Amino acid sequence: MATAGKVIRCRAAVVWAVGKPLSVEEVEVAPPKAGEVCVKIVATSICHTDEHILEGIFPSVDFPVIPGHEGAGIVESVGEGVTSVKPGDKVIPISLPHCGECSFCLNPESNYCLKNGFSKSQSLLPDKTSRFTCKGKQIHHFLWVSTFAEYTVILEYAVAKIDAAAPLDKVCLLACRFSTRYGAAINTAKVKPGSTCAVFGLGGVGLSVVMGCKAAGASRIIAIDINKDKFAKAKELGATHYISPHDFKKPMQEVLTEMTGHGVDYSFEVIGHADTMTAALASCNMNTGICVMVGEPASGSVICFDPMLVLSGRTWKGTLLGRWNMRDCIPKLVASYLEKKFNSDVLITRTLPIAKVNKGFELLHAGKSIRTVLLF
Repeated sequence: MATAGKVIRCRAAVVWAVGKPLSVEEVEVAPPKAGEVCVKIVATSICHTDEHILEGIFPSVDFPVIPGHEGAGIVESVGEGVTSVKPGDKVIPISLPHCGECSFCLNPESNYCLKNGFSKSQSLLPDKTSRFTCKGKQIHHFLWVSTFAEYTVILEYAVAKIDAAAPLDKVCLLACRFSTRYGAAINTAKVKPGSTCAVFGLGGVGLSVVMGCKAAGASRIIAIDINKDKFAKAKELGATHYISPHDFKKPMQEVLTEMTGHGVDYSFEVIGHADTMTAALASCNMNTGICVMVGEPASGSVICFDPMLVLSGRTWKGTLLGRWNMRDCIPKLVASYLEKKFNSDVLITRTLPIAKVNKGFELLHAGKSIRTVLLF
């Protein structure tokens, strides 16, 4: 590529401080160093996690920062020693890297990596420097991917090469939201055919869980949300029952227990609130029920619950990116998408140019968008 080894000037959406809207700026992107890859981002979608950055919910995020973690693009250039991808390859950046060397990566039952942001900050690359500057100031990375930049520099072990036939404006969703929540049903809960499931929250996350439950063969999928406008899409994707907490004077766990007799087999909390997390736990079968926490609670949140809820036999689980080993599984998920084994396109509400990124966040906040894809 003509830009190999050179500083690239391009557009990026920058958050300068907590509570400030994104500002589309011209930034300078330094060339990749050893073990790094420069990717030209073609499409990136807006996730609630990105909104949390603007709200300052993540204390490990340093400002100014370029958000974005649900993107897809084309390799522009590679640093010394990179062998798994080459210029021209289509790739999906992954926010949960797979170094292949740590004890977690070497455990076949784990999808965690000690080099991800849960164990250390990912505001700078491992050499403690950034590849972004703007107006003479250092700009921080987000989760080592920063897909709200037209060009971004990523570690080799945080990119997954995908099929050249993949439409980047569609498969970008597989980088996080769809794969995480679809996997919550398939991999984490291991939903069985004929079972009953309850999904608390019907945003893009919850709808992906509904799709996962349907794919696993659940016979009853109860969709729960205060916004009844979301019920039609939930039905389209496989939900069989739809309820709003506003229609009842009793707690949801009591409503679900009465509907099912002994509680649901699997419940999924996809909102991130402590009260709905405990309600989801209490709504599943007291002895064999499995509850999966999918929603992201605010940093510092504390959950208080009756220990008898788990002593009786219930299982309470968390899920990290759907328990997929993302670097290995993203190419497989893309292949399944191309084979039409699932249709994640239905989650895309609209596309916008990067210049209208704040409009995309307004639609998300207003509940008028499941997924907005930004195009460069």
